[in-house]
Amino acid sequence: MLLLAVDTATPAVTVALHDGESVIAEALQVDARRHGELLLPSVDKVLAEAGRTLDAVTGIVVGVGPGPYTGLRVGLVTAATFASVLGVPVHGLCTLDGLAYAALDAGIEGPFAVATDARRKEVYWARYEDPRTRVTEPAVDRPAEIAERLAGLPVVGAGALLYPAAFPDARGPEHQSAGALAALAAERLAAGADFLPPTPLYLRRPDAEVPKNYKVVTPQ
Repeated sequence: MLLLAVDTATPAVTVALHDGESVIAEALQVDARRHGELLLPSVDKVLAEAGRTLDAVTGIVVGVGPGPYTGLRVGLVTAATFASVLGVPVHGLCTLDGLAYAALDAGIEGPFAVATDARRKEVYWARYEDPRTRVTEPAVDRPAEIAERLAGLPVVGAGALLYPAAFPDARGPEHQSAGALAALAAERLAAGADFLPPTPLYLRRPDAEVPKNYKVVTPQ
């Protein structure tokens, strides 16, 4: 097994290789405006670091969000393209689940929540019983609207760290890790568990929309 994992649903552009037992190479760069520029060089970097070639990959793992429209689709399109060219399956996982799984290394066992930055003074979030078990569907809300529901729980991720008044027990890891996402996928593959389709998990409309009413200008 050689899994190539990518996630661009958050400001972190992250890529990892997993051989079925452990992460053998990983890259992480945080830049919310350069997902398209950074992703493929990151893939090249992890392949070179691991001494592997792309045609050795047996499966693609991709974070499906939730996340902003533009960044999220970079990872999903790249994953779909690699899978098509290589003739290998692509496995979708909720981005929040990857952060929850990474909380294992931070010593968090549960229950807890994960929150990422959704912009517009909102967070994408979900609640977990433990790092492998999500107990609510992903949602998007203002921090003050969910503070009472998550009171007393550690909250992992950049969204929590941005709003300490709403999430006083904010914890790391701050950013998504493709290594954690790949490790979670390897566990799920070994257990014969299901995956999400590799399609974007959008929880609201994109920022850019075609105006509903506009003037049609015709030449005189």
